Amino acid sequence: MQYDLLGSSELKVSQVCLGSMTWGKQNSQQDANEQLEMALAKGVNFIDTAEMYAVPPSADTYGATETIIGHWLAKKPSRRQQVVIASKIAGPGLSYIRGGKPVDRSAIMQAVEGSLTRLQTDYLDLYQLHWPNRTSPHFGRHWPDTLRFKDVDTRHESAQMLEILEALDDCVKAGKIRYLGLSNETPWGVSEYLRLSDQHQLPRMVSVQNELSLLHTKDYPYLLEQCVRENVGYLAWSPLAGGALSGKYLGGKRPDGSRWTMLQRNGLFRNTQASERAISEYVALADECGLTPSQLALRWCREVEGVSSVIIGATSTEQLSENLTAFEQSLSDDQKKRLVEALRAHPAPF
Repeated sequence: MQYDLLGSSELKVSQVCLGSMTWGKQNSQQDANEQLEMALAKGVNFIDTAEMYAVPPSADTYGATETIIGHWLAKKPSRRQQVVIASKIAGPGLSYIRGGKPVDRSAIMQAVEGSLTRLQTDYLDLYQLHWPNRTSPHFGRHWPDTLRFKDVDTRHESAQMLEILEALDDCVKAGKIRYLGLSNETPWGVSEYLRLSDQHQLPRMVSVQNELSLLHTKDYPYLLEQCVRENVGYLAWSPLAGGALSGKYLGGKRPDGSRWTMLQRNGLFRNTQASERAISEYVALADECGLTPSQLALRWCREVEGVSSVIIGATSTEQLSENLTAFEQSLSDDQKKRLVEALRAHPAPF
């Protein structure tokens, strides 16, 4: 396992981050325990969660994943020093989380205390804003007809961001948070947070967690270049495009218990004729390379310049073992060349 410093922080994180969003819905406490122990045995020291999890998000499963991780930590307190725990505060829009209101000082104080209680820990290594208060191109809203940039009150947005930073600063000073991060953010959002931190001597955002996969490359090279030059760690979520790049959904298949059989997760925006063609080509290429489709996709994601860690999730230890082996070797020059050709043939398949 390889490790890198996460952006400008002192957190040394594994190149693989263990995602946890299925725990509490598709996975039980015992399942999570087994995945956690397997990941640690393979050198993974980075765990990502969120107050909103498990998914699909609902009032019934809110906080379930953090609670499961907390139970795991409580059984052996020495584990806390072995792992970097990242969690997130939900943005606006979910009525059962603080009335669906935008993130402000009060929301941060409430959310941080809730996460600490569920996780049974005194501090969070990394605390991230799950999505911005403003409308931004996350979760498929990255097409010209889905966003508006005109007539926005940038001063109001910046004031909200400053309030958030000041509240998070108080949490850092209280020892409840070590470092701050963003998620589902844009170059402007990253830049504005960095500017406000410099201007007001507030903690700096050390990372951004965005979607990146062979099917979803909108952050390359623009946001990724910014991350490299500004020393902001990039955490790649959904490197298998919600499981699509495993090939298991090709031809309309929906395996029992898989994510695409569930409400709100039925392919999201990834299930198109164009993505079907792209995935078929990647599956064939993986077979020629002697890899599983998942291993090829994960290995590519890790080798994208600027990526600090790749967040992987699994619903079984068999899946997790397969995914972890993807990081044991690098892509060959020929494999990289063929992947570039495939990416150019399928630049935006959904």
